[in-house]
Amino acid sequence: MTERLDVAKLQRRLAEFAAARNWQPYHTPKNLVAALSVEASELVEIFQWLTPEESARVMDDPGTAHRVTDEVADVLAYLLQLCEVLGIDPLAALDAKIDRNERRFPVPGAADA
Repeated sequence: MTERLDVAKLQRRLAEFAAARNWQPYHTPKNLVAALSVEASELVEIFQWLTPEESARVMDDPGTAHRVTDEVADVLAYLLQLCEVLGIDPLAALDAKIDRNERRFPVPGAADA
């Protein structure tokens, strides 16, 4: 049976990976945001010239699916490292943002019911 993954465990693995290679001096917020932007751009590149229909089927091709999965992992890795460096709980931040969005963008007609 595989062990369940969680955000904190993945952040620890990323921190241990960087520490073993003495990369911490390079993992400043500025550098992590730049790396995150680059990886997000690499994900965009895969979809750049696809039609909406083609983009919806991108995971049907194993080679493209592998590239998408790798780029998603890279984006998430840099985002989690940034959150670790800045002391942000990414799940709490997302939960709070959803709460704010629910207040900002109420369901049409829901207040009338």
